[in-house]
Amino acid sequence: MENVISVSEVNYYIKDLFEQDRNLAGIRVKGEASNVKYHSSGHIYFTLKDAGSALSCVMFAGNRTAGLKFRLEEGQSIICAGSISVYEKTGTYQLYARKIERDGIGLLYEKYELLKTELEERGYFAKEHKKPIPKFPKRVGIVTAATGAAIQDICNISARRDPYVQLILYPAKVQGEGAAATIVRGIKRLDGLGLDTIIIGRGGGSIEDLWAFNEECVAEAVYEAKTPVISAVGHETDFTIADFVSDLRAPTPSAAAELAVPDIKSILERLDSYAEDFSECLHGRIRLLKSITETYRQKILKASPLAKTAERKAALVSIREKLDLYMAGRVAKGKNAVESYKDKLYFEMKTRLAGEKTRLSVYAERLEGASPIKKIASGYAYVENESGTAVTGIGDVSAGDSLKVNVSDGVIFTTVTKKEEEQWLKKKK
Repeated sequence: MENVISVSEVNYYIKDLFEQDRNLAGIRVKGEASNVKYHSSGHIYFTLKDAGSALSCVMFAGNRTAGLKFRLEEGQSIICAGSISVYEKTGTYQLYARKIERDGIGLLYEKYELLKTELEERGYFAKEHKKPIPKFPKRVGIVTAATGAAIQDICNISARRDPYVQLILYPAKVQGEGAAATIVRGIKRLDGLGLDTIIIGRGGGSIEDLWAFNEECVAEAVYEAKTPVISAVGHETDFTIADFVSDLRAPTPSAAAELAVPDIKSILERLDSYAEDFSECLHGRIRLLKSITETYRQKILKASPLAKTAERKAALVSIREKLDLYMAGRVAKGKNAVESYKDKLYFEMKTRLAGEKTRLSVYAERLEGASPIKKIASGYAYVENESGTAVTGIGDVSAGDSLKVNVSDGVIFTTVTKKEEEQWLKKKK
């Protein structure tokens, strides 16, 4: 009977064959990453494929720190360095990756990501470092190629929006060897001229074409510039390191011109609109104040003495007219009626005068009875000291005091030689 072996023995045997093959022990395989899965353990499972085949791959967590400098994602063209072996549990073979790097263009992306991360950590992209773009510039600098669509677009749009803005071009090499150095010189040269804004950029292209704007020296020149810088590199979907460092990023050179140069026509139209709004607001305010003033004027006129006098004068005129009509009616009824009325009025007045005369006589008699002059005329006198104060008792004077005695026909000046209290007052005490 033939020998029978287990599945585990088969898989172990095959695994041993793989590991003894030196070609599979240190291998580099190129392909496109797909089915990328980051496991909670830290391992990365993915498939490496090309147009005809696919290969299962794994990178253990221990190899990620040194062997992977970017985030592995679907569709990336990569080169995996590692070994091929068999996973005994399932009997499948796979690539155990120790290092993964981008293939071709992918290497540039890796360099791009590394510099981007480094500059971001150094604060080159921080919002607080961004300078505002002047709203009404007089001079705008441009760092780009002297020929090409970029400079033409910027000039055309700037002339249309505000022909009074002066454009100063620094012709720079924007692609190939030495391009980054000329861009740096252009930024520094224009920054020293005291311009309002600087535009750096070029038209679209591949990552290799735009690479000059990904160089660290260009990023440092933009970061250190005192003049606000607008970056306009490539198309809307292209992002360079210069875009992140600049004070403002424009998707295209045309858009950069629109951001740097204001539309003078729209500004003038807006000013006209403001003037109309201000005029309407001012006239409305004047009308309101006139209405308020007129209200106050009417109140003042109504409350003034002249108005009240006029009202009372009108009332008196009305009363007089009524009286004239009344008298005219009385006259029409007969002169005797008027005479009778006059006689009645005269009698009432005469009676009133007699009563008042009698009351006046009574008041006069009372006043005369209370008069001190009449009492003095009867033999009484009014005594006062030198200061003019009335003396009402012996306590008000002392021996030697000078006194004035007022009698009916004059004043007697005398001196106190002696004072004595009445006997009946002594007994009463």
